[in-house]
Amino acid sequence: MPSTDTPILPLRISNLSKAFGNHIALDNLDLTLEPGQVLALLGPSGCGKTTLLRCIAGLLAADSGEIVIRGHTVASGKINLPPEQRGLGMVFQDYALWPHMTLAENLAFPLQMKKLPRAEQQYRIRWALELVGLAHLADRSPGTLSGGQQQRIALARAIVAQPALLLMDEPLSNLDKNLRAQLAIEIRTLIDDLGLTAIFVTHDQHEAFALADKVAVMHQGRIAQLASPEALFHHPATPAIAEFLDAGSLLSAQLSGTGLQIGSHAFALTTPVATHRHVQILLPHNALSLQTDGPLYGRVRSRIYQGDYYLAQIQLDLANSDTMIKLHLQNCPPANTHVRLTIVNRSLHAWDSSGQVVPLVLANKVGAGKILVEEELA
Repeated sequence: MPSTDTPILPLRISNLSKAFGNHIALDNLDLTLEPGQVLALLGPSGCGKTTLLRCIAGLLAADSGEIVIRGHTVASGKINLPPEQRGLGMVFQDYALWPHMTLAENLAFPLQMKKLPRAEQQYRIRWALELVGLAHLADRSPGTLSGGQQQRIALARAIVAQPALLLMDEPLSNLDKNLRAQLAIEIRTLIDDLGLTAIFVTHDQHEAFALADKVAVMHQGRIAQLASPEALFHHPATPAIAEFLDAGSLLSAQLSGTGLQIGSHAFALTTPVATHRHVQILLPHNALSLQTDGPLYGRVRSRIYQGDYYLAQIQLDLANSDTMIKLHLQNCPPANTHVRLTIVNRSLHAWDSSGQVVPLVLANKVGAGKILVEEELA
């Protein structure tokens, strides 16, 4: 007979609030984390993501609400367990390694707090150092290590006590671009191999997408959207989230019985719209294509070489709006070239004036044609 036991959730947060004077940092926030899940708290400075992480860690007391870690209430009313009693591992933005201790001694600290036998401490220290590939440096001091090595040691210290939940505060922000990408893969692989559940804070969407199963975009102390990286990027809940993620360009348009009206051109839709209304449509960077007889007119304002494509800024001839579109290298005209464009993505994401999501599907997909340059337009 199959078990009907409900699995114990690594984290459950209910009605969590925190204010600093008149500033509301967390506003009645709810959050649940599934076993083995990696969650990114993403948002700009001041959105509440670091405050939330600090409340979970026990470094900051919430004003109200409840935090339950693996079935144990760690914060609720008068209950507020200190960090060492919450069963957590923490990776800080600045590594927070003790400079007067060796790497092995840094890793020993959380094990000593748990009063584990010395033999087990030595075994776990060796195990954690081997996981991050730095066992040969056990007797070195943190000051002799590179930034990437220090971050690996900080990670090793966070997992050495086998925590119920791993917390990371901007874990890659102090590293250069190439090292960030490498360490992101290493951290995610380690989390998967150990079956850890983790939450990390970041302002960088690329870091969030690289490490997380789910991303919570925070705004004014609340979770504005919680979704997978793919769903978040392709189906943002609001225009503000789309802009924050740089998911594409926002254009004003009109919906009517004849279809989608952008400037002076109407694009037919697969499903007619009964009511006339204003919408904002999201055009991903690859949603437009240059085409000889395209209905939209524009001029290349600038182009940036990205290695396998150019990112071009196009000035469209409607409402003086700049639309960023992604152009492949072989189809990129120089700056100040006049061009014509068409929409090649049939499925578009849009919002009406009330903020309601309006899914749109264009009736026809027009392929890309020959680039029309300035001389041909003259």
